[in-house]
Amino acid sequence: MTPIRIALTRLPQGEGLPLPRYATDGAAGMDVVAAESLTLAPGARAAVATGFAIAIPAGYEVQVRPRSGLALKHGVTCLNTPGTIDHDYRGEVKVILANLGTEPFAVVRGERIAQLVPAPVQRAAWDEVETLDETARGVGGFGSTGR
Repeated sequence: MTPIRIALTRLPQGEGLPLPRYATDGAAGMDVVAAESLTLAPGARAAVATGFAIAIPAGYEVQVRPRSGLALKHGVTCLNTPGTIDHDYRGEVKVILANLGTEPFAVVRGERIAQLVPAPVQRAAWDEVETLDETARGVGGFGSTGR
């Protein structure tokens, strides 16, 4: 599979840091590292700098997803997950981290904090109708399919 090409500009705070990269040949997401150090208190959240900006091709987005190891070991995750970086955004990529754990968590510059997953975007158009077609589920909402 031919990868899409995404232009990346390293910002001053990103000097010396690795670019996002796949940890293994089978990885779906590219690991991204923090470009700053800070401490997240339990219950706190912060937009953590990555030290780069990107230009995503039209027709694509880049999703920001949590790292499972941080979530399991420390209760640290990404809010607004998956976060979407739109193709027309040109500012610094930041990761909204939240500490759902019980201990302060040190975000250390250069350590992996999230994953980036490029994905195609399917645009939609609305067709307003008087009624919707019937299905077996109907209007059953949260938890309705487990009965």
